[in-house]
Amino acid sequence: MDDAASGAHPPATMAAVAADLAPSRPVVAAFDVDGTITARDCVVPFMRRIAGTPRIALRLLRRFGPVVAALVRRDRDRIKELASYAVFAGRPVAEVRAAAAAFALDVERDGLRPDTAARLAWHRAAGHATVLVSASYGVYLHPLATSLGVDGVVCTELEVGPDDRCTGRLVGSNCRGPEKVARLHAWLAEHHGGRTAVELWAYGDSSGDRELLADADRPEWAEGVVLTPAPETVHQ
Repeated sequence: MDDAASGAHPPATMAAVAADLAPSRPVVAAFDVDGTITARDCVVPFMRRIAGTPRIALRLLRRFGPVVAALVRRDRDRIKELASYAVFAGRPVAEVRAAAAAFALDVERDGLRPDTAARLAWHRAAGHATVLVSASYGVYLHPLATSLGVDGVVCTELEVGPDDRCTGRLVGSNCRGPEKVARLHAWLAEHHGGRTAVELWAYGDSSGDRELLADADRPEWAEGVVLTPAPETVHQ
């Protein structure tokens, strides 16, 4: 398919678009991962790779009461905490990191959305800072970000004990909803002079991204659309 048919921009056109959109403040582009950068969820497949479905189910059954209570409340953060404990508690972190590195390679090879990957490449070519902001686990997002050339990662992190084993707990809260905004602001304060010092572009596809998109100067809803390589239009 030629460029006109595909909606792709030749390099000169992409540069012109970048020039036309040049902001008065430096741009930071924040990308959700599951469903935005990737075509599907990463959390559950990674859990299954680490522990296997039968073992996860057995461990969750041992905490039947808290699991049912969280399901009744539709408390996704509590469910994530319980599932994380079932999967990771007691596992050597070296083992988890090795599996995560392989998982990140698989995601990059087979799991990326081509349209969002192209938009990420456009931001990088324009000299914009980029950051992943996700409820996914950092253990595989950090190697994925490095491979994609992304500048930072704000995400859900696994706690590691002094014995170099995962405790099964999370470091802080699940990075979802308002927590995404709070952590992104902390990252911006550390690396870019704070939220007001940048023009924030944000990409997301789910209810867990709504606060992030609401905080952005340029929000881009990525669910059910195909993003163009450069941000002139979005094809429905």
